[in-house]
Amino acid sequence: MADSAVNETPSEGGTTEECETTGNIEANTDKTSEKESSIKEGSTETEGCETTSNIQANTEKTIAEKASSETSLVPESMIESSKVERKGEAKIKSQYLLVDYKPKIVSDYVPQETKDAMKRMITENGDDQPVSKKLRLKGRNKKRPFEKNPDASKKLCASISQEQECTFGDKCIFLHDINTFLASKPKDIGPKCYLFDKYGKCPYSFSCRFAQHHLTVEQTNLVNEELYEKQKDALSKRWLNNLDKDIQRLLWKRKYDFRKAEKFLKDMKDGKQTANNNGVSSIIEADSSDKTTDLARETNPESKMSDAVSKSTPQTLGCVTDEGLIALRPAEKKKIDFSNKLYLAPLTTVGNLPYRRICKSLGADITCSEMAMATSLLQGKTEWALLKRHPSEDLFGIQVCGSHYEPMTRCAQLIQDTCKVDFIDINCGCPIELVFQKGEGCALMGRSGRLEQIVRGMKSVLEIPLTLKMRTGIYGSKSIAHTLIPRLKLWGIDLVTIHGRSREQRYTKLADWDYIKQCSIAGKTIPIFGNGDVYSFEDANAFQSQSGVSGLMVARGALIKPWIFTEIKEQRHWDISSSERMDILRQFVHNGFEHWGSDQQGVETTRRFLLEWLSFLHRYIPVGILERVPQKINERPPYYFARDDLETLMASSNCGDWIKISEMLLGPVPDQFVFLPKHKANAYK
Repeated sequence: MADSAVNETPSEGGTTEECETTGNIEANTDKTSEKESSIKEGSTETEGCETTSNIQANTEKTIAEKASSETSLVPESMIESSKVERKGEAKIKSQYLLVDYKPKIVSDYVPQETKDAMKRMITENGDDQPVSKKLRLKGRNKKRPFEKNPDASKKLCASISQEQECTFGDKCIFLHDINTFLASKPKDIGPKCYLFDKYGKCPYSFSCRFAQHHLTVEQTNLVNEELYEKQKDALSKRWLNNLDKDIQRLLWKRKYDFRKAEKFLKDMKDGKQTANNNGVSSIIEADSSDKTTDLARETNPESKMSDAVSKSTPQTLGCVTDEGLIALRPAEKKKIDFSNKLYLAPLTTVGNLPYRRICKSLGADITCSEMAMATSLLQGKTEWALLKRHPSEDLFGIQVCGSHYEPMTRCAQLIQDTCKVDFIDINCGCPIELVFQKGEGCALMGRSGRLEQIVRGMKSVLEIPLTLKMRTGIYGSKSIAHTLIPRLKLWGIDLVTIHGRSREQRYTKLADWDYIKQCSIAGKTIPIFGNGDVYSFEDANAFQSQSGVSGLMVARGALIKPWIFTEIKEQRHWDISSSERMDILRQFVHNGFEHWGSDQQGVETTRRFLLEWLSFLHRYIPVGILERVPQKINERPPYYFARDDLETLMASSNCGDWIKISEMLLGPVPDQFVFLPKHKANAYK
């Protein structure tokens, strides 16, 4: 069948059209399972799995059958015309092409205003002309609806699941009657509980959507004592960086001890007063009144900062302690060798812990949390869920975003005090309008005085490396990253990552690796990582050798094909089969059960994040189908059918087909299920 990638960007949706997937999904799944039997178990946990000779033989047979059966769809004259080069289109072997396919709009996956427009067109023009010819879906769906958490009165109390006494007693808002809960509980998804098989005990007990595996007739939760004793610690430490309840209460009451941060903040304030008394405009005062993005107006901010802090150093009287006096020297602080490592970019929404585990198993060296807002972390909000780390993430950072040095300095201390983390990253690259208008993300690139305050403040309380990710600049016509890099080193930054696009470009056009080379030259004394359009080992080799960067960060390339890390390390194009790709999705679901839970809410949370990921995964074109290898990240495919039905289903850009894949792994969607894709074009079928 067919597919067309969502333009070239995750945020700038182009008009994407999609064909129907063929065959009965259940029948196709049976066929695929025969091929899966020849693949080694746990292929997602190894690097560079190879398809077996049986799979190759079956694949060739499938190709031949499809080629013969679809001859009428692709006449020779059309095949010849399809060989004409089209700009921005990937070259696919002619036997897989669908020529002159006419997509249709599926109204289930469009926003209400689009549905209303479709009804008006039908009313005005009748059914003579298809709506898809007159209505062209383009751009992003805004105000996307999400599933609400189930009513607390219908959820089983966690204390009942854990066979403990509820500490809230009659005041508890959750359900305590097991029989009532089981009567209203949806049917189990399958006969095997992944958590029970792995740990010997399922922590979700009666609430588990696979409960029949570990519930007795007497409604008690089974425990495999021998396995549970071995895995008890692993079960309790499925992730790190949980926010302690006592610390959360201190944050709510604003009573957390920020002594380290307060020392720097006091020095800053005293430095401002001292500078003003001498008739010199301090860096803080200058920044508070300066709203321009013209870096040329700033006058030697680093000397002002050092003078302000040095003049305000307090005299020590009385009992002498080592606090503040025997601080770690720069040489004694933790160092990380970042050179020649593959860095999985911090990715909003899709860069969750279960996804990072997949990338880690496929060869990623460095992982980083999703972007967290400093102010939300200081308030003890649910933003802390973004900071969780899996034990397999051996080199892990936390990315924070903010616009003022006070919350950013306090946040740096809080993270170092409470989290197991190897480095902290400052977000100077987020192009989102809401973030930019608050002076955060990319906006900091145009306010280097304020950026200096943030970097120096965070560095003063940290004993781990501090890194920074930014773009080429705010405007496409004015690249400024190379002017900031020497100063970032002076202020204390340990690694800079450059995304080769400006804020104005967002994710459109190609990344400017020539400019990244210029930045690499400007930062000879500091590690520079390059980011943008890395989609194959050939891209990785060319970009790194041409730019001279210390390492590569991979973002969209890892979303579309997470095995890119294996390809780069093994220097090959991996013609991954549909069954191997299905194994990766199955492993993601298992990771989701561990992270979000195997109860109804955990299953639906896993489904939502799986669907978000599938909105990128479908853009991958199998190597065996390509006429010209490798595919470039900005190349969209023409309409095509794949080598087997499952691969064809995975190539679909229609949201309805993604839901079918989720149902193969997570069972039927619940009643009133709603999922609106990120891009309007994903409503085409």
